[in-house]
Amino acid sequence: MDLQFLRPLYEGDEPVASVHLDTSRGVHDADKQIELRLRAACRSLADQGADEATLAALEEAAGGAPGVPGPQGEALFASDGRLLGAHTMAEPPATDHSVLSPVPDPLPLVIDRDHQLPHVVAVVDREGADVDGFPAAAHEPSFRRTFNGSTLHITRVRAGREAHASYHRRSVNLWTENTAQVADDIRAAASDVDAAVIVIAGDPKAVGLLREHLADRPPTGRIVYVEGGRGDEDAVRASVDAAMTEAMEASHRRVLDELDAQLTGGRALQGIPAVKEALAEGRVETLLMARDRSADPLLLASRRDPKVLATDRAAFGDDPTVFEAPAGMLLLRSAVLGDAGFTELLPPTRCTDGVAALLRY
Repeated sequence: MDLQFLRPLYEGDEPVASVHLDTSRGVHDADKQIELRLRAACRSLADQGADEATLAALEEAAGGAPGVPGPQGEALFASDGRLLGAHTMAEPPATDHSVLSPVPDPLPLVIDRDHQLPHVVAVVDREGADVDGFPAAAHEPSFRRTFNGSTLHITRVRAGREAHASYHRRSVNLWTENTAQVADDIRAAASDVDAAVIVIAGDPKAVGLLREHLADRPPTGRIVYVEGGRGDEDAVRASVDAAMTEAMEASHRRVLDELDAQLTGGRALQGIPAVKEALAEGRVETLLMARDRSADPLLLASRRDPKVLATDRAAFGDDPTVFEAPAGMLLLRSAVLGDAGFTELLPPTRCTDGVAALLRY
């Protein structure tokens, strides 16, 4: 996964307030619950030394994405009275989290982004479909087409046998024409977002016709058929989430298999000491980290050269900008500023210190 969306978080020299909140709206008093969570986060940050202007910037930006159904989270970052970033997450954090530190702590957001893939969602019935194309980690589609074909005789009518047969043939023809248009829309959406996955739900007969049209000219991306229908957003969202989780795990397994092979061949490293040196030298292509960073040691870093990390202050000479922070935060900072990518170390894969790196050379 590309980490460059995080660069704005590292532009200043002041401590950064990082907040990750559950902003799900599945309950009737969701706004109140979010307000209480934000209030608790701000109290914690104030106790850690955050200034009032920074807290005000966070409070003004908070709130999540009201139009997104189902579970969601939010990641907010602010420093010196200025908002650095506000991001909606596909899944809420395991627990609300707020910290004031010398550098931002975006790992929960990074892992959430790492789990997202560009995809298309198509919900079809006998009259048409809703087709949405989503770039990776986007909560609003970049491609949207709602298609409703002619409804003339789209359902069976009570008539004599001969007339009934004629109407039925016309109905089938309309379904065929409509699903042909939907297939074109799906191909266009998949091309627009470079889809890895295409999730299709809806009326079984319409889906059956759509399968035939897509078989003639398959779109880019793996097609997955799931439960749900037009007008049932919750069921479709649950089905899409399950399909995307399966696709994400398969994608990660390919990277983790490569890591295993490269560790044997010497083109990968594991453990904090080896990985921090490779990051300082600009040799890391992809940083891999486990989610749990509770055992991270503290490392020293500098504002002058953000890629260099050390355990001994002497490594920085008389540099007055040296500071201390948990290893995971600093490794991620070095990866962002060194143009490295990121992949989560999913269980059951284990590496020394929960850290590894695929190397450029």
